[in-house]
Amino acid sequence: MPEQNVNDQYTTWVGLTYIFNLIVGTGALTLPGVFSRAGWALGLSVILILAFISFITVTFVIESMASANAIVTWRHIQHRKRVLQTIGESGPSNSDSEDTPLVAPPSTSPEHSDMSYRYYVIRDKIEMGQMASIFFNRFGIILFYLCFAIYLYGDLSIYGAAVAKSLADVACTYLPKNLTCNDTIPDTELCWEGFMINRFDAYRIFLTIFVLSLGPFVFFNVQKTKYLQLLTSIMRWLAFTIMIVYALKSLFIHGPRGEPPIANLAGVPSLFGACVYSFMCHHSLPALVAPIANKSKLNQFLALDYILIAFFYLLLAMTGIFAFEHLDDLYTLDFGPHGSGDCSKSNNIFILLIEYFLALFPVFTLSTSFPIIAITLRNNLQSLFLNEDKAYNLCLRQFVFPLLAVIPPYLIAMSTTNLSILVGITGSYAGAGIQYLIPTFLVYYARQKTNKIIGLGVVNKFASPFSGKCWLVFVIVWAIACMILVSVNFMEIHLQFSWFNQQ
Repeated sequence: MPEQNVNDQYTTWVGLTYIFNLIVGTGALTLPGVFSRAGWALGLSVILILAFISFITVTFVIESMASANAIVTWRHIQHRKRVLQTIGESGPSNSDSEDTPLVAPPSTSPEHSDMSYRYYVIRDKIEMGQMASIFFNRFGIILFYLCFAIYLYGDLSIYGAAVAKSLADVACTYLPKNLTCNDTIPDTELCWEGFMINRFDAYRIFLTIFVLSLGPFVFFNVQKTKYLQLLTSIMRWLAFTIMIVYALKSLFIHGPRGEPPIANLAGVPSLFGACVYSFMCHHSLPALVAPIANKSKLNQFLALDYILIAFFYLLLAMTGIFAFEHLDDLYTLDFGPHGSGDCSKSNNIFILLIEYFLALFPVFTLSTSFPIIAITLRNNLQSLFLNEDKAYNLCLRQFVFPLLAVIPPYLIAMSTTNLSILVGITGSYAGAGIQYLIPTFLVYYARQKTNKIIGLGVVNKFASPFSGKCWLVFVIVWAIACMILVSVNFMEIHLQFSWFNQQ
C-alpha cells in the first residue's frame, strides 16, 4: 500500500488547529443564549461533562481508524499472496481465510512490535462510512447513514436559519416606539416602515434568496481550498475575540447586567443539544487526522485541544450571560447595529463597522460551508438508497438526490427562526448518535474483528485509553439517558406551551 503523500501531510499542531477550527463553529454562537436560560452552574457542569465524554468517543474513532487501516492492509497482503500463489511464485498459504489470525497468541517479541507498526497505522483516510461498511452488518450500515443524513439535515437547517436571521436583523430598520433597552424585537413587528412585511416575512425572503443562491452548488462537486479555510478561520477568530473583549469591557465598565439562574431544568433540552453540537468533530475526524505526519502522541494532543476548547466555550458563555441583560439565540445578533445587548450604541464609524461585521459573521462563514455540507448529504443519501453495483437513471442521481438534500432543510428553516430548538433537536438526537453511539459501536466491533483477523498478539498503538468494556457501557447508557431526559423535557415544555395558549 502506498504511503500518504508527503506533500499532503502537515504537523501535529497544524492538524490540531484544523480540528480546533472545525469544532468551534456555529454551536459556540448558541451557547451564551442556552446558558442564560439553563443557568450558569448547570451550564458549567454539563459542558465539562460533555467535553470529557466527547473526548472519550474521539479516542474511540481514532482506535477504529487504526483498526480499519489494519484490516485494509491485511486484505492487501492476502490479495498479494493469492496473486503470487496463482502465478506460482509462492507456496501455499494458510492465512487466506478471515477466520485465521495473522499472528500467534500475545507476545512482546520485536517481531510482533514490528507487526504493530506495520498494521496499526493511520495511513489511509478511511471515512466513518467506510469504517461502518468494514465493521457493521447491512442493518448497522443503514442505521449509520440514516443517522448521518438526519444530522446533516439539521446542520443545513441551522445554517440556513442562522444566515437568514442575521441578514434580516441587519436589513430590518424599523424599531417599535415602545422598545426598551435589552428587549427583543418580535418577529411580528414590521421590518421596514411603510411596508407590510414583518420580520418573519423578511427572514423567509432572505432564507429563500440564500438557498436559491447556494443551493445549485449541490448539483456539482465543490472542494474547499486551504486559502478559503484560512480566510474563514481568520474571520472566525477575529469575531470570537471581539465578542469576548467586548463583553469583558462591558463587565469592567458597567458591571454585571445579566442575572442568570444557577440552574433551570427547563433549559436542559437546548443546553444539552447545543453542547453536543458544539463538540461535534467525529464525522470529519478521519480527513483531518490521516494527514498528520507524527501521530505518536495523538490522544494527548487531542486532550489538550479539548481542554482549550472547553475553556474557550466557558469564557465566551460566562462573559456573555453576565455582561448582557438579555441574549439572543444567535450571540452575534447582540452586537449588531440593532442588537439588544448594549443600550448605548456608538456613532463611531469604526465601532459601527465592527457591529456590522459581527452581525454578518454567520453569513460570511456559513455560506462557504453550506454547499460542502449539502454535497456531503447528497452523497450519503445516494449511499443509503442506491446500490453501487446497479445502473440508475441519470435524472435520479443528478436531479432527485440534490433536491432531496436541499429542500427539506429549507422547509424546516422556513417554519421557525428559533435556533435553540433546531440546535437542541439536532444535537440531542442525531448529534448524540454520531458523537456517542456510532463511535462506541464502531470500536466494539472493530476490536472483535481485528482480534479475529489480525490476532491478539499485535497491539493497536492507537487504542483508546478508555479500553475497558465499562466505558463502552457508560457512554451508551449516558447517551440513551440523556435522549430520554431531553425528550421528557421537550414534552413538558410543549404541554406548558399548549396550556398557556388555551388560557
